[in-house]
Amino acid sequence: MARRSLPDLLKRLSPATAAPSPRSRSITYMPRPGDGTPRAVTLIPGDGMGPLVTGAVEQVMEAMHAPVYFERYEVRGDMKAFPSEVIESIRRNKVCLKGGLITPVGGGVSSLNVQLRKELDLYASLVNCRNMPGLPIRHEKVDIVVVRENTEGEYAGLEHEVVPGVVQSLKVITKHCSERIAEYAFEYAYLNNRKKVTAVHKANIMKLADGLFLESCREVAERYPAIAYNEIIVDNCCMQLVSRPEQFDVMVTPNLYGNLVANTAAGIAGGTGFMPGGNVGADHAVFEQGTSAGNVGKNENIITEKKANPMALLLSSAMMLRHLQFPSFADRLETAVGRVIADGKCRTKDIGGDSTTQEVVDAVIANID
Repeated sequence: MARRSLPDLLKRLSPATAAPSPRSRSITYMPRPGDGTPRAVTLIPGDGMGPLVTGAVEQVMEAMHAPVYFERYEVRGDMKAFPSEVIESIRRNKVCLKGGLITPVGGGVSSLNVQLRKELDLYASLVNCRNMPGLPIRHEKVDIVVVRENTEGEYAGLEHEVVPGVVQSLKVITKHCSERIAEYAFEYAYLNNRKKVTAVHKANIMKLADGLFLESCREVAERYPAIAYNEIIVDNCCMQLVSRPEQFDVMVTPNLYGNLVANTAAGIAGGTGFMPGGNVGADHAVFEQGTSAGNVGKNENIITEKKANPMALLLSSAMMLRHLQFPSFADRLETAVGRVIADGKCRTKDIGGDSTTQEVVDAVIANID
């Protein structure tokens, strides 16, 4: 399949989507794969809490009569590679909903999450970290979108042992990948009526690698004079996030920094259990919990008690519905989830409540108009 350029992708956007939208509406900038007919979606329940939260999405989609149907595949994080039939399903359907896959620590085992991003060239990770009424927060007016380069940097996987006791790990930054992630960030800002893009870097130390990333961001920024652009060193960025997060709007980052920044911003905005996200490329999109997806299988008590928080994946599935050109279904789902969060009666264990996953699902379904 021929790779589409950014102008080609823009032409595929519907007029309603291409126009700048109200700031309160988060519309993902992605290729539009369908014409409004019911769509097949590849479903990967994942490890640990994954089957609980993906099961929650299935129930809510059925209750809404959403025009999607799922092709389910069982994948475990300790597999050496994604089964070929799963990759073929995602290539065919263009869209996937995924629970978290555990990445074993050490031992030379490759992350299946990283493998999937590379296999499908899902070059942009998008996480929206914002305050929602009813969530315990430390800062007001937090509404940050983290756009993270997803295919290179420290995640390139180029490591080897030089001599016993000495390991070399290579960080890869390319002009091509830096330019396209910068274009994604600025286009997202433009299409969603965002006012500022901040590039996160460590170019004061990694002058060539992060310097190339900054050079690319500056070149793209010149084509968007209506959008403010600034730069911040990653360590200062973390300090500013926890002290004055309201100063940030859209943040564009290399791979590793984006992982750290997104998780920090999510914690500030109310918790990782409420932050939706997606990994997208020119032809495919995989929606999953926006942050800390690799840790979803580690709390055995929550799994046993069936008290996993499904809100992040429900909101990610709303992103998926909007991506599939079903905006009214996305609005209904987001509104129902927002009502349950604001009501505060159904809270899972991760935010101090005692509700089960099923009780949260029942509350969301009861709030669907």
